[in-house]
Amino acid sequence: MELDDLLHELNDQRRTFRVTMRGLTTADAVKRTTVSELTLGGLLKHLTWCERGWTHVLTEQPGRPRGWLDGRQYVWTGDDFELLLESYDEAVRATDEAVRTTSLDKLVPPPSAPWDPHPEPLSVRRIVLHLIRETAQHAGHADVLRETLDGQSTTSALYEWPRDGA
Repeated sequence: MELDDLLHELNDQRRTFRVTMRGLTTADAVKRTTVSELTLGGLLKHLTWCERGWTHVLTEQPGRPRGWLDGRQYVWTGDDFELLLESYDEAVRATDEAVRTTSLDKLVPPPSAPWDPHPEPLSVRRIVLHLIRETAQHAGHADVLRETLDGQSTTSALYEWPRDGA
């Protein structure tokens, strides 16, 4: 039950983020709409790397996940937005599968970072909670960028979109 509740909340945040991406073109996704360097495509790329990185940790693959400390993960140059969306969806499915096939209490060692060279193991539960926070935070960023881009409010779009899909 707890696992289902956590994944439900994570998927609700992901769906909110995906609704913000709905109807964008590649040209829209690379536009800077605020003084920030963030773009909608850059946020999508970052969250894709987050999902893949934490799946790497959850499945205890050796070494640091690709892009783990790479500042370029927020930079997206506009190759193919639909392909980037598909990549995010694949990463989400892989994360959900990794979470569903283990225990929330299992401890896994995260990779080291300059600010934490010897990190303590994390429970799968804490990793899922982190993904919820990370996705929600960036969904908020994306909402501001999208509203600045073309006036679309994610909250309004949520009420216009079916609850079972993004």
